[in-house]
Amino acid sequence: MYCCDSFLLRSFAYFTIKDRLPQILTRVIDTLHRHKNEFFEEHGEKGIEAEKNTISILSKLRNELQTDKPLVSLDDKLPDVPLWNQYLEYQQNLLDGNEQPSWFQSPWLYVECYMYRRIHEALVHNPPIDDYDVFKEAKVQVFFESQQAIIALCTYLQELLKNIEDLDEKQLQEEFFKLLQVSLWGNKCDLSISAGEDNSQKASPLKLLDNLKTFILVDDMESIWSLLINSKKRRTSKEVTRVDIVLDNAGYELITDLVLADFLLSSKLVTEIHFHGKCIPWYVSDTTKQDFNWTIKQLQSANNRWMSRCGMNWEGSIKKGVLVYHDHMFWTLPHEFCSMAQVATDLYTELQKSHLIIFKGDLNYRKLTGDRKWEFTVPFHQALNKFHPAPLCSLRTLKSDVQVGLKPGQVEQFVTSEPDWMICGKYGVVQFDASL
Repeated sequence: MYCCDSFLLRSFAYFTIKDRLPQILTRVIDTLHRHKNEFFEEHGEKGIEAEKNTISILSKLRNELQTDKPLVSLDDKLPDVPLWNQYLEYQQNLLDGNEQPSWFQSPWLYVECYMYRRIHEALVHNPPIDDYDVFKEAKVQVFFESQQAIIALCTYLQELLKNIEDLDEKQLQEEFFKLLQVSLWGNKCDLSISAGEDNSQKASPLKLLDNLKTFILVDDMESIWSLLINSKKRRTSKEVTRVDIVLDNAGYELITDLVLADFLLSSKLVTEIHFHGKCIPWYVSDTTKQDFNWTIKQLQSANNRWMSRCGMNWEGSIKKGVLVYHDHMFWTLPHEFCSMAQVATDLYTELQKSHLIIFKGDLNYRKLTGDRKWEFTVPFHQALNKFHPAPLCSLRTLKSDVQVGLKPGQVEQFVTSEPDWMICGKYGVVQFDASL
């Protein structure tokens, strides 16, 4: 998907590179500037010097982006640098001999990932602020602005867990569907789409589910339920049933994922949950290990007893090894997931241990499907391009113009009445592929 195509000059990709990415860079620069005193208090003059140098690099980066300069190699010596530079070379080889990949003449997915990696490079080059998360402030703000929704969710979960062993199969299925949808719609809270503007969840998510059901364009919840309940029925006492959740946003969405995970463990539908997050700050609000740990600590120390109970329980599950957090540099590379087996064999092998992989959010969907301009009716399985470490599903609200697996005629109703249906976050999919 290239930004230079005539269609894409009118597309969401073009808008993203032209407007949204410079806005995000401007916010990053502003964040660093506002924390100048903090850097001075912690690190003295070295902190101030690092802040100035980082802002200078990021201002230059913003100018490169806005004036469509060629993309350049990374040079910060982190372990992923050879892979990034090989990918740039690969993009170069796709072009005519004299051309160089540039911001507006390269695939959208690539340049968007590249910008976040260059932000990280700017910090890495400037110790002692090299481990500063320029997006932390925004993530924390959204967490606190979503307090009412988080309280409602934690309260619901704790009430549900009191009687979970008394639920029959039908009741268990209903609760699973409910919490899977909560996790789906939690994906609305995405700061990279709003360029860092407040995008928090204010209302109780459970009260909204009935109204939102009609906005699920692909609903494979029954298939996912069948896989889990059959696995539970077949499992012997010593066997493991493992679900992996490839995380998207921190804050409220992460809470919805943790609630779903707790339900899956408490109901004995699964015996282990493995979370996968990002190694570095990414797409403004994506979850890092620091975000994950911070969230659980915040819940533990909350004044609300149900929030606190959730935090204590989740900390206990981590200590018992039934909730596990992983990160891997592959998640912050520009590669499509179909190349994982070659580029990150260790990660692919790890995912093969899973009974079900849940991919959260829009970026994961784009990487699952190669971010191509597929026909809407192309099967999900085909778009995965042989990426099948285990049965997998995508929980995603639509925020970019790629979507597969729709029924013939399903799209026509939107084209005239809602021209922005693919990018507004109003619609979602629960899309499943069982093939191996």
